Amino acid sequence: MSVAPHLQLPPPDRLLSSRTGWTRAHWEVTADRMLDALVPYATPGFAQYRLPGRRSWSGVVCDGLEGFARSFLLAACRIAGAGGAVDPALIERYTAGLAAGTDPGSGESWPRLTDCSQQMVEAASVAVALHETRPWIWGRLDARVQERVVDWFSGFVGGRTWDNNWRLFQVVSEQFLASVGAPYSRSDIESNLDRIEDWYVGDGWYTDGDGRNFDYYIGWAMHLYPLLWSRIAGPDDGGRTEVYRQRLSRFLEDYPHFFGSDGAPVHQGRSLTYRFAALAPVWMGALADCTPLAPGLTRRLASGTMRHFAERGVPDERGLLPLGWYDTFLPSTQPYSGPASPYWASKGFLGLLLPADHPVWTARELPLPIEESDQYTALPAPGWLLHGTRDDGIVRLINHGSDHNPPYDEADDPSEGTHDPHYAKLAYSTATAPEAAPHAVARSVDGHLALVAPDGTPSSRRRIHPLRCEGRVAASWYAARLPGDDRPYRIGTTSVLHGGWEIRVHRVEAPEGAVVREGGHAVAHVESPFAVSGPDWALARTADGLSSALVALHGWDGGTEGADVARDVQSNAYGPRSAIPYLRSRPHPGGRSIHVSLVALSRDAVHPEALRDSVRVRTGADSVVLTFLDGTTVEV
Repeated sequence: MSVAPHLQLPPPDRLLSSRTGWTRAHWEVTADRMLDALVPYATPGFAQYRLPGRRSWSGVVCDGLEGFARSFLLAACRIAGAGGAVDPALIERYTAGLAAGTDPGSGESWPRLTDCSQQMVEAASVAVALHETRPWIWGRLDARVQERVVDWFSGFVGGRTWDNNWRLFQVVSEQFLASVGAPYSRSDIESNLDRIEDWYVGDGWYTDGDGRNFDYYIGWAMHLYPLLWSRIAGPDDGGRTEVYRQRLSRFLEDYPHFFGSDGAPVHQGRSLTYRFAALAPVWMGALADCTPLAPGLTRRLASGTMRHFAERGVPDERGLLPLGWYDTFLPSTQPYSGPASPYWASKGFLGLLLPADHPVWTARELPLPIEESDQYTALPAPGWLLHGTRDDGIVRLINHGSDHNPPYDEADDPSEGTHDPHYAKLAYSTATAPEAAPHAVARSVDGHLALVAPDGTPSSRRRIHPLRCEGRVAASWYAARLPGDDRPYRIGTTSVLHGGWEIRVHRVEAPEGAVVREGGHAVAHVESPFAVSGPDWALARTADGLSSALVALHGWDGGTEGADVARDVQSNAYGPRSAIPYLRSRPHPGGRSIHVSLVALSRDAVHPEALRDSVRVRTGADSVVLTFLDGTTVEV
């Protein structure tokens, strides 16, 4: 989906930035536009920004605080990065907001910090922003206002947060208290930093809390806040900073593989409305001097992503970030998302804290990995394969490990857990989004191998049980349940990457009469996608040439009713009209079966009837052997 951009930007610099044209000036103009656009929505004392849009479950006052806190983080990057040489009105607005927000008599004061309250999240942004702008804002506050700010932050001391990334909000906030000589709890800081050690799983990866919670929170929270904390703590870090630097460095080795050549991040996980907050770990690597990425690659990646959204109308014609991906799309949000939630995207501007003469801003841009060659990246920690193709610039994420569910115990029901379309799918990409509207989630066609009961109810991939992730192969299983049947049926899937394709080998347990159904990537556009199908293949193609195809290779029984394209409206973040190719078996005889399919997502021309001849499948008692036209053989 593409719309006219709404930003008036400087001319592109094709010498310094041959791939994006963006320079630091483009970033500064974008930040200024976003900050200026908030002014009409400010309360009289600038303590809250009450933006238009759906309210969160926290209420209008807390949503207004969110507008102040998250935009203050953006303002801090702009102010500190310019050495205070910005429009004085910007500094005055946030100085005034601090005074009014902490004044119980102002009529726009902030809610007190209480255990597990949304205010804790916003306080962390205020703390970081105050630290980064210390000479221009904190140092110039009236002593009475400083006392009120300290009093507000003191609600953190001894308080309880949720047992996930929220622990880090307490860490940075209480460290700010320590930095201004206010009472704080050293044990709060130490115990919370100790707790995140339980969630480090290696290779630069954390899980966000107990379980297999892998998404962008690992970059914009789990890696970010420990190093923001160290910027406040300075040498009083107990030796922790070097550990955090090493982990972020390892994480960043693989991170560029999450971005397509058009700058789009892979569309997976919750809180996607934060958009270019995905750039936070990239900038932090440069800020903490621990990045393995060359300066020109850091800017190429970051500017490419910012340009991607700007060219698609983000921020919008008002200069605002709506709840959604490109435009407003509420199914990609969560109940905690208020109208100012998207302004956690401010983290994507952390690079402005680097001086203008830093190599990140002065080096020539370098190409992304996907711009140089096809990429295959195995990430065993989250259970993902990343698959990038140079010709069309698309990155696909093959998911055999992240389900956002509590930890699993062998005594538990293997099928228990929640079914979230942003975690449950077999595949995500930089060019597509999962079908996320409630009615589409109930159908659960895209990116899923389901058993379908006679009444039409599909099974859900709730808890993912990882089996393997190495090279170009990953595998997992889930337990399928159907209405009126207490038995869990094991559905095992192995994904094999070859060329631009994903081959899926499914080992299916099913009751008699159930139907096996598999869906490919959902493609979406303003215009209705073109759709066509044959006896054992289906294809959907958007008006701008993005094709999604699914081809039966073994076990689908053929027949003209075995392949088709499902359509939907208002269910996809990439456009109002979507389409999904899918395969459907005849009623199952009961017992076990093997189904093999080829999944294609490409901007090249796709000929599914020819793709069927590109892989030979041989099944045995204990294995499936795939033989490709180039002679490559893979045994599953």
